[in-house]
Amino acid sequence: MDKMVIHGGERLIGEVQIGGAKNAALPLFIAALLTDEEIHLHNVPALRDIDTVEKLLRNMGITVKREGFDATIQAKSLDTIEAPYDLVRTMRASILVLGPLLARAHGAKVSLPGGCAIGTRPINLHLDGFHALGAEIDLEHGYIHAKADKLAGTTIDLSLPTVTGTENLMMAAALAEGTTIIENAAREPEVVEVGNFINKMGGQISGLGTKTVVIKGVSALHGTDYTIMPDRVEAATYMVAAGMTRGNLLIKGARPQHLKAVIDKLSEAGMEIHEENGGLRCLMTGSIKSVDAKTLPYPGFPTDVQAQLMAMMCFANGLSVISETVFENRFMHVGELKRMGADIQVEGHSAIIRGRGELSGAPVMATDLRASASLVLAGLAASGTTEISRIYHLDRGYERMEEKLRVVGANIRRVKA
Repeated sequence: MDKMVIHGGERLIGEVQIGGAKNAALPLFIAALLTDEEIHLHNVPALRDIDTVEKLLRNMGITVKREGFDATIQAKSLDTIEAPYDLVRTMRASILVLGPLLARAHGAKVSLPGGCAIGTRPINLHLDGFHALGAEIDLEHGYIHAKADKLAGTTIDLSLPTVTGTENLMMAAALAEGTTIIENAAREPEVVEVGNFINKMGGQISGLGTKTVVIKGVSALHGTDYTIMPDRVEAATYMVAAGMTRGNLLIKGARPQHLKAVIDKLSEAGMEIHEENGGLRCLMTGSIKSVDAKTLPYPGFPTDVQAQLMAMMCFANGLSVISETVFENRFMHVGELKRMGADIQVEGHSAIIRGRGELSGAPVMATDLRASASLVLAGLAASGTTEISRIYHLDRGYERMEEKLRVVGANIRRVKA
């Protein structure tokens, strides 16, 4: 098992190229199930979760060819409609196969999903939506059994704007009879990406990026060629890294329209951020100012950047309060940051950070994907050496992170534990 060793204190200067968005690539791979024609994807990130979804599709008898950052997928036929536990347990997005399988094969057997242990993230909204579309749903021995002779359009009012729920129901409704309306739909750019992809396959989805998404079912979808959007969470992570190390980074590929809440918060903390050469120039010259933040569904401040911002606030001088409203168990990085000298107190859904302007390197352990990133950032800015174990979490969502950081001046290396 690998670990990351970081000798902190280096200022990051240079350019970082952002890869394809993990949270868009995963559902696009799965949406390929909706047609028997070839799908060509570009800007595919080299991530552990992409390897997992490839194994999942191959297990169903689907052809997947990857070369560099390109992938060709063809679901000519399905050998099985089962997504087994050993493939699903490590990746929450596996639940997304339910919608396409119901639409295309009229049935599915999918293990209850795993992924990061950051909260229950109930899938009842997915299942209630499929039931409204006409599917029969049973839970048995840790598996979801779903079947439907046909799916019929209806109105689905989500009690929460769930990202994967909206995507799953859009994919199912794309081949349903009639029109489906999803109220209180998630508005994240990755949801819009899935809708745009289906439309390029011949689907008819409107209202993307709003609370009301309308899907007019079609009889069949066709193959297409599509370039995956850049990863806004990866971009935000390197933006925070620039601030924490008093650095000067050009985040190439970052889309400011997807990062407004992050830009606003980091600017409030004292960073200079402006558009430049198809990306964002991020510069920090003064001291880090304490800021408060509250995670919210898009377009609010993203929960996937909460841990990174908290690490940054440890280097501010003053009091910050970060409130987590999306997931109930997403402060597991707090204990590890405290090992590095952070003064953080958790009260319910809020963390109170008393910034001391510094942290010191220490052995720490990653607990989930974004917590891993926060510990890397803390190590970059801390004095001394930080060793991060269980970095397999990091590899699920960050492409060659240590290589990208070394290029801009970080003293970081991956070693065998």
